[in-house]
Amino acid sequence: MKQQLNLGLIGVGRIGKVHGEHLAYRIPRARLAAISDVNLAEAKAFGGKLGIGKIEADHHALLNDPEIDAVVICSPTDLHAVMIEEAAAAGKHIFCEKPIARTLKEIDKALDAVKKAGVKLQIGFNRRFDANFARVRRAIASGEIGEPHLLHIISRDPGPPPIAYVKVSGGIFLDMTIHDFDMARFLIDEDVEEVYAAGAVRVDPAIGDAGDLDTALVTLKFKGDALGVIDNSRKAVYGYDQRVEVLGSAGAATVANNHPNTAVISDAASVRRDLPLNFFMDRYLDSFLVEVTAFVDAVLDDKPTPVDGVDGRAAVALGIAARRSYEENRPVRLEEIEA
Repeated sequence: MKQQLNLGLIGVGRIGKVHGEHLAYRIPRARLAAISDVNLAEAKAFGGKLGIGKIEADHHALLNDPEIDAVVICSPTDLHAVMIEEAAAAGKHIFCEKPIARTLKEIDKALDAVKKAGVKLQIGFNRRFDANFARVRRAIASGEIGEPHLLHIISRDPGPPPIAYVKVSGGIFLDMTIHDFDMARFLIDEDVEEVYAAGAVRVDPAIGDAGDLDTALVTLKFKGDALGVIDNSRKAVYGYDQRVEVLGSAGAATVANNHPNTAVISDAASVRRDLPLNFFMDRYLDSFLVEVTAFVDAVLDDKPTPVDGVDGRAAVALGIAARRSYEENRPVRLEEIEA
């Protein structure tokens, strides 16, 4: 059995750099063998920092390298599906950031390529690997809180992204809420059969001018009749708000925000503490390490990946359903999206 996995990193943007450093320094069973990015100067700067000898502008050089066993795709969303197809055709195992694509047709084509090639695919829904949310999943799976009845996910950013990003993001449901859709399926461990979404522009009129929303509520009806609600905002002035509550027949499980410290300051006027960790790079840094470690282990140990293409497809389908629900002001059943 192979003891170490040779990987190529495609894309050295913000998340690509995180994965690259983890692969180079923090995952003993992984070896970062090559890096590619269309911005060759940036790739060389990052690769030089990590001591990587093979630096390319064209990702095909990594796919054509027989020494590379797997690739980590951190390119722009529009390139994910085609790169998955290319990597599968080259016989490489694949870790790809979310979403696979913005349409189910593109996703199905990519997943067919993966199946035909017989390679492994993992999608980058890192929040599943957060220790807090994983503990809630265990509480549900073990029956510790009984049968789940209600799920509430709060996910609010500290501030909106640049308008240039909003215009190419695919919209709030496919860019932001997609993580919450995956978390909902992960926690309840059931598919959603119906979605109803309400949305508004409450943060920045320019987001509305770009055709998007910045504030949303989404209700979910699971196949087992549990109910869920997702609460999103692009701007919470107090920081990155990431909370979950599941009410079950025998109890409840909750996750509060992570803070930079546990200090509580009390005086005659108030009892207070510091604001939550400010954004996802701080809040979820450990989960990024755990998810890629899980991918490496799945390949080397020939196990199923913990977040596969079916999971990636389901989250996008929910995002499409939510947008249709908002536009048509009605509940949308998932079977409509498949039609």
